[in-house]
Amino acid sequence: MTNLKVHGTAPLGPVGDLEGDLASLRGDCARMAGHWSAPAPVPPLHVSPSLIHGVTVPPASARLLDAMSDYGD
Repeated sequence: MTNLKVHGTAPLGPVGDLEGDLASLRGDCARMAGHWSAPAPVPPLHVSPSLIHGVTVPPASARLLDAMSDYGD
């Protein structure tokens, strides 16, 4: 659903230019950066291979993943 409530006015550049330019976008991002914070990274827990069971992968999918440089090679 679209939020149609407006809490202020946005500065507009030249008439018809509703998108602005890269400089204004970067400025907007710089102003908003302080409002958003990333959570602290949580290191993944090690799981013993003996505890991983019941997972089946079709042979075609296994070959596909094996051929990908990110997962296989």
